[in-house]
Amino acid sequence: MRYYRLINLEGKICLCAETEVGLLENLTSVDSNVTDILDLIKASKISHDSVDTLALKILDSGAAENISLADINVEIQDSTIEWELIRPFDPPEVWAAGVTYKNSEMERRRESDTPDIYTKVYNADRPEVFFKSTSERCMGPFDDVGIRSDSSWDAPEPELAFVIFENEIVGYTIGNDMSSRSIEGENPLYLPQAKMYDNSCSIGPCFATPETIPDPQNLAVHCAIFRNDAEIFSGSTSTSEMARSCQEICEWLTRSNSVPNMTTVLTGTSIVPPPEITLEEGDQVIINIEHLGKLENIVIEV
Repeated sequence: MRYYRLINLEGKICLCAETEVGLLENLTSVDSNVTDILDLIKASKISHDSVDTLALKILDSGAAENISLADINVEIQDSTIEWELIRPFDPPEVWAAGVTYKNSEMERRRESDTPDIYTKVYNADRPEVFFKSTSERCMGPFDDVGIRSDSSWDAPEPELAFVIFENEIVGYTIGNDMSSRSIEGENPLYLPQAKMYDNSCSIGPCFATPETIPDPQNLAVHCAIFRNDAEIFSGSTSTSEMARSCQEICEWLTRSNSVPNMTTVLTGTSIVPPPEITLEEGDQVIINIEHLGKLENIVIEV
């Protein structure tokens, strides 16, 4: 199933399971101790039941509040929002893998003054894995994502993301790996500045269990950029084009490197806007990934 975290007008946070398409059942309304997907993951490790099995057991034990997914973040009659969608969980660390798609390797070579290093990474056994974001810098659905004030070419990077618990993949979400392409292109050693800054990442809208994702290496991905309500860019790809699997990236990341539970890993993108398109403040970025829904953010300068 897919799981969403919501906040209401009083600031109360709840965890919901999407038991039917568009229908959320509030797990917290049945068991007040369950407010985060991490609660279910920990219980799953102890009970050896799946997260989905535990969620259904909770829902079967009481009358859960039902919430329509279509009504979230929508103004009601008194001009307030009854429920808001927030980040599906709090990742203590966010990492990212680069040059995992052939198109990405080609684009990096085009923008870089040292193009050969990207070809070497694409063809090497060891992937490029870098630290992307802290929890504080990672935004959620409908939050603002940032472009640097000292960058001249900025792009969103729509990516499948996986979540790690005890070095194993326990779920998936959508990630937006915001990137300063001008800074990275100037010198590969500037990668940390091109990738990690305020509001430089977003995840959401949900956490999906592995049972919900038939094949993470075969998901349709789409990204669109809107400016003044007009679409200025759109692109599509599939995770089947990845040169490395999620499992391979996970194994490399955790070699000689202990990562905290709920660490989230962005797996790369092949959707790259052309050089004449750079993000501006006020742009809207919408990312869709099959079985994971839609992640939407507004761009600000930071």
